[in-house]
This record gives sequence, structure tokens and C-alpha cells, in this order.
Amino acid sequence: MSIILNIETATKNCSVALAKDGITIACKEIAEQNFSHAEKLHVFIEELLSESNLKFSDLSAIAVSQGPGSYTGLRIGVSSAKGLCYALNIPMIAIDTLQLLAKQIQIEDGIIIPMIDARRMEVFTAFYDKNHNQIRNTQAEIIDETSYQEITETIHLVGDGTEKFKNTLTDVKFVFHSDVVFPSANEMSHLSFDKYQKCDFVDVAYFEPYYLKDFVLSK
Repeated sequence: MSIILNIETATKNCSVALAKDGITIACKEIAEQNFSHAEKLHVFIEELLSESNLKFSDLSAIAVSQGPGSYTGLRIGVSSAKGLCYALNIPMIAIDTLQLLAKQIQIEDGIIIPMIDARRMEVFTAFYDKNHNQIRNTQAEIIDETSYQEITETIHLVGDGTEKFKNTLTDVKFVFHSDVVFPSANEMSHLSFDKYQKCDFVDVAYFEPYYLKDFVLSK
């Protein structure tokens, strides 16, 4: 039996889930305008363990969302995962953030484009088929009226980055799934268990989040 702690902090959603053999048994999350990850993350972890009658020593591995996403959010999540893995001497698993968004919807045809807001008219995106297999590399791209003109299939859009394009991407092929806004640790359970079974771990000492863009200071 494996018990994996899943941590998702790449966006405004501070999300933590406990999973047993790939099935979520408990989840806590909160999405706030002002990032509260530093205050809420470890509180959520301790509460989940306590409510599930588990101890840190019961954990088999820790999975963390690797990005792309918020620089600050990713640093907090990855740093916390590294510290716990090092202290508990257990493996760390990295999960792609955009894949977590894509897996929140089921489609019969077309492609899924998850979008994470990267400020202004830019988003972090990737393409996934109906089976949630990635079919285009992750990119930071600026969206305008000419975007995705070459695609004739139905395009399913998910994520917090989609809202600002509802008046830009107006072709009937675009379907906005407004109920899917943020990635969640709840969606990590199956993915992290699959990687755990394959011993697909990352190096705790040298792993870095997938920022995609350089950190820019602002006033």
C-alpha cells in the first residue's frame, strides 16, 4: 500500500491531497486573490494527516506540481516537498501542472488547451488529446484573434487564463469550460501513483520547478 501526499501550489489555489494507492482519501484547498500558500500549506498538510489518522512516517512519497505557474507559488510548494522528502527519506514525484488542468474534463473529440494566466495577454499552454496525452510542447504564448486558426477541431479551453480571451476567441470551435479554473491536488492522485509504481522520481537535491519564464520584480 502506498500513501502519497500531493501538493499543488502553481496558481492561486493552495491545494493538498492525501491518496492511498492512487485514490484521494482527503483534500484541502483554498483559492484566494492574495497568495496564502506560505500560511496555509503546512497547516493543510498537518490537518489532513490528523483527520486521516496518519503520521508523517506513514507517507510513501510526496508529489508536487512542477509548473509552469506562479514563481512564488512553485517555490513554496517545491521547497516544502523537498524539505519533507529529505527529512522523511522518501522519494519526490513531479507532476506537470497543465496536465492537471487538462484531466479535469472529459471530451469525446477535439483537443484540450489548458491555460494558466501569465499576465497581460500571455498564458502558459500545451495541447492534449481526448485521452489527456500531451501533443504539443508547453509554451508561454500571447493570444490574439489569429491564434489557433490552423486548427479545425473543437478546442476545449480550461484554466484561469481563459477568461480574458472570451471576447477574443469567438469562433464556434472554441468551447470555454469556465467551471475549471485552477489545477487541484485532487487530480494528482492517479498520476502520482502511476509514477510511484514506475519509480519515476526526481532528485530531491537538484530538482527545480518548471518556471518557463524568468522571474520579474515589480513594484
